[in-house]
Amino acid sequence: MSEPKDAYADNDLREVKQLGMWASIASLSYIFWIVGGMELVERIAYYGVKASAGLYAKAPVSEGGLGISLSDYGIIIGIWAMMQTFIPVFTGGISDRVGYKETIFASTLVKISGYLVMAFFPSFTGFLIGAILLAGGTGIFKPGIQGTLVLSTGRQNTSMAWGIFYQVVNIGGFLGPLVAVHMRQLSWDNVFFACAAIISLNFLFLLAYKEPGKQERLERNRQVKSGEVKQVALWRDALHELKKPVVIYYMLVFAGFWFLFNSLFDVLPIHIAEWVDTSVIVTSLFGSEGTSNGFFQFWLGLDNTGTKVMPEGMLNLNAGMIMTTCFLVAALTAKYRITTAMLGGCLLSIFAFILVGATNAAWMIVLAIVMFSFGEMMISPKKNEFMGNIAPEGKKAMYLGFVMLPQGIGWTLEGFFGPKLYEMYASKEVFSLELLAQRGMSAADVSAIPQGEAFTTLVAYTGEPAQQLTTLLYNSHNIGMAWYIIAAIGTISAVGIYLYGKWLFKLQQR
Repeated sequence: MSEPKDAYADNDLREVKQLGMWASIASLSYIFWIVGGMELVERIAYYGVKASAGLYAKAPVSEGGLGISLSDYGIIIGIWAMMQTFIPVFTGGISDRVGYKETIFASTLVKISGYLVMAFFPSFTGFLIGAILLAGGTGIFKPGIQGTLVLSTGRQNTSMAWGIFYQVVNIGGFLGPLVAVHMRQLSWDNVFFACAAIISLNFLFLLAYKEPGKQERLERNRQVKSGEVKQVALWRDALHELKKPVVIYYMLVFAGFWFLFNSLFDVLPIHIAEWVDTSVIVTSLFGSEGTSNGFFQFWLGLDNTGTKVMPEGMLNLNAGMIMTTCFLVAALTAKYRITTAMLGGCLLSIFAFILVGATNAAWMIVLAIVMFSFGEMMISPKKNEFMGNIAPEGKKAMYLGFVMLPQGIGWTLEGFFGPKLYEMYASKEVFSLELLAQRGMSAADVSAIPQGEAFTTLVAYTGEPAQQLTTLLYNSHNIGMAWYIIAAIGTISAVGIYLYGKWLFKLQQR
């Protein structure tokens, strides 16, 4: 790591002193809040599907689900991840040249079509095509939104701007799963129709949207057309920036964290549904009868009987914490170097996954989600702040597209291997089939059980209570191993972040 500093002549590697919390908030322009609203709407729709995707995939066809194995679900998630995270590498540059408003409009149309395909074609192929469209639309949407944010803020308020933006976004991340919880109890296709309707609201925001830096972009395009300025082919331009070690090393060291991060959303809901007795939480809060209060049932993500927390409701604690406290964490981490804050966040997230592996006690899972949420708040907004800060002029959206590269590597690998790891070490479906064979069911009868119905068949075949069988299966298998392996991958990333931070600090001192 000894390249000359002039290799970064057009990259701004400075750490700029940030304004205080209230001064930063007061300095944010109206366009910042417009794009925050657009991202909020997009996230409500997106997480309405994302938080429930694993549950939908493994739910039996008889219950309106896809009835596919976790390995097949992993194929869908892996392709979804690859599309969504690598597309912005190129669409970011397109947004810089064509215009943010135009690409945001196009992305909204693509995303609507993705939700509708999921609704009308409830099959592996239909959900895969819908996921590809949703991924493509999201990949086009992100750079324009984030590029707008960078151009509408200054270096002195970026930490608070990204923190608040992330907080606003997580209001959407909080509401989306709640919409899904209650829509899917009616029917699964209602989830997708609702999300298509919600994302359509962004057309209203576009009416009030004005692109910052538009005159400069148009002038740059005029100069290119007249021959005054020679414009490098977009792929060459992107490749030139990608080859810079400051980008390459960033991409490599953060990939492990994104493996960890996406496991929370892709696999943890399945783990909670299969192994965690969430009725304990409802009993602690409302007594053994639960609650029939519609307010609490909706906002806590309870089932329609008000006696247990749905998996999406448990996971929603993550978005709920971020939407209420992220600005405080942003104010705290503004006092530290960006890479130091991100390292702390990665370590906290690793400990959370170790806790998930160590116990299936409902309140301990709540604690793990709280720990992970603080870790996420320390690292995730900072990635955008960092890349937005070091990006050369005229390439802000391109660099914010690069932010997706480590996420692309981590999420793609997690998509293919996370569900497989879970299937190997923790699948209730697989363990139920094995126990049925051990209890005397014929091999032919075991193989004839529809996907997703093994545990209910086990309960009926043995006549034993479901909770007793769940405890037996949990205690007789090393279920925590899947989570320990994921935590180990995150640990490798933490070491990389530490070394990257030391190298970057030395580079700044030259």
